Amino acid sequence: MILAGDVGGTKTALALFDVRRRALALVREGVLPSHGFAALEDAIAQFLSDGPRVAVDAACVGVAGPVIDGRCTATNLPWVIDEASLAVSVSTKRMKLVNDLEATGYGILGLSPSALVPLQTGVPRTGNMVLIAAGTGLGEVLLIWDRRRHRVVGSEGGHADFAPRTDLEMELFRFLRREFGRVSYERVVSGPGLYNVYRFLLAGDGSSEPEWLRTRMESGDPSAVVAEAALDRSDPRAVQALDLFVSIYGAEAGNLALKALAVGGIFVGGGIAPKIRTKLEDGTFVSAFRDKGRLAELMATIPVHLVLEPRAALLGAAAIARSLLSRAATGARRARGPR
Repeated sequence: MILAGDVGGTKTALALFDVRRRALALVREGVLPSHGFAALEDAIAQFLSDGPRVAVDAACVGVAGPVIDGRCTATNLPWVIDEASLAVSVSTKRMKLVNDLEATGYGILGLSPSALVPLQTGVPRTGNMVLIAAGTGLGEVLLIWDRRRHRVVGSEGGHADFAPRTDLEMELFRFLRREFGRVSYERVVSGPGLYNVYRFLLAGDGSSEPEWLRTRMESGDPSAVVAEAALDRSDPRAVQALDLFVSIYGAEAGNLALKALAVGGIFVGGGIAPKIRTKLEDGTFVSAFRDKGRLAELMATIPVHLVLEPRAALLGAAAIARSLLSRAATGARRARGPR
């Protein structure tokens, strides 16, 4: 039995998979509120106790934050996660802790075309690819082609310095710098980032949001409310906020593609993208993605895909855990030697 996890700043998704030949069969899954637990071990214990008792043969957990030497201080959670401690808590010797976007990268490599929506067809090529995903934070990962397969390379590129491109974006930068000091792309291209953009636009004309919108924000996620109001065009400032958000999202996707020379394609994942699909498809994202001066023609040839599969990180974590079992089996065969 394989245990897979996807730990985000808002929720922790966990699942058990049975290994059946080369396929993974989902046995059970659950989603728990991350802030409802003092530690990841507690969330896993809760999940495992909610079903029949199982023996975990291998496990992999993707977490939002940099993983160094098997240890991670979560970016948007008060958790310090340790690979060795997790192994003890689930009673397995085969445990892997990875960045959540690294897990998503492995998951994307196994997706069917039906789980993807083309935002830009481009020119099909074999080569490096990248993944960018806005959710509670902004994740970025490289999928490097080694002439045989794609190798997933983790990154914390979402925390790189925000680079404004227009006068309006420069004003946004100054607004956020007064509040946060340093301004990263994650301060703009993320769930909280969309609300930051909306607050900036409000402050610009000294007005306040309509009463009905304020009431909805107070009772729910402000960023989600802004996105909904933009998509149904019920508030002009929300429309402007989402337009600016998506343009900056596309520009940073283009930056990532350039840095990796990702001629094989770029994937747009995360929890936000599928919810604003209609906005991503209206050309704003791709226009900013292509807007790279002398390299604009190259950018127009790079395929851009929207990822619809919400469990890509979980599937990727399961694939990594399965590889731990495969390595263990290979090692056992070598130890036995020829018969």
